[in-house]
Amino acid sequence: MTDIAPYLPGLFAAWSIQLVSCLTPGPVVAVILGRAATGDRSGALRAAAGTATAAGILALLVSLGMASAASALSEGLWQLRMAGAAYLLWLAFNAFRRAASEAPPLRAGAGGGYRTALAVSLSSPKALAFWLAIAALGGIVGAPWPVLALFVAGSAAMSAGVHAAWAVFLSSSPMRAGYARARRWVEGTLGLLFTFFALRLATDRS
Repeated sequence: MTDIAPYLPGLFAAWSIQLVSCLTPGPVVAVILGRAATGDRSGALRAAAGTATAAGILALLVSLGMASAASALSEGLWQLRMAGAAYLLWLAFNAFRRAASEAPPLRAGAGGGYRTALAVSLSSPKALAFWLAIAALGGIVGAPWPVLALFVAGSAAMSAGVHAAWAVFLSSSPMRAGYARARRWVEGTLGLLFTFFALRLATDRS
């Protein structure tokens, strides 16, 4: 039976870095906010699930030693960045349209939050670089499969838990009341954020 105790300090260090990343507002949190602020808590939770799925996929790629191939794929597919940037611009357009509308925004269809968060999470080449970094910190290179499985499961659970907390917090009654009072400002800010993230993704060559 594999003794995982020697690997735990490295794993907890890696998960601590991931926790800070999950707590830092970024494109995915903006996606969750876009759902949650209108009262679509289930859509926000689906977005959190999409983010957790992406975290699990990337952690699995790194754990299986496919990092080099995945990195080459991410860097070589210019279309990947462009598709992600175009999708973020589409989200920006919808946010600006809601900001200009007199009517309350309509909730998106079921499943959209999951697909949106998954696409946004996987479309940035920097996401793989992040997972390579925390995998190295976690000391999983050459580790036995139970340790790799724990790393993947823990990473996905961390992402799911923190982003679900974002979803619940942002869809709470006080936050929704604040959104109702400042709907146009919130949607306009979301539009600017999505535009910024799209431009950064499209122009990033690192």
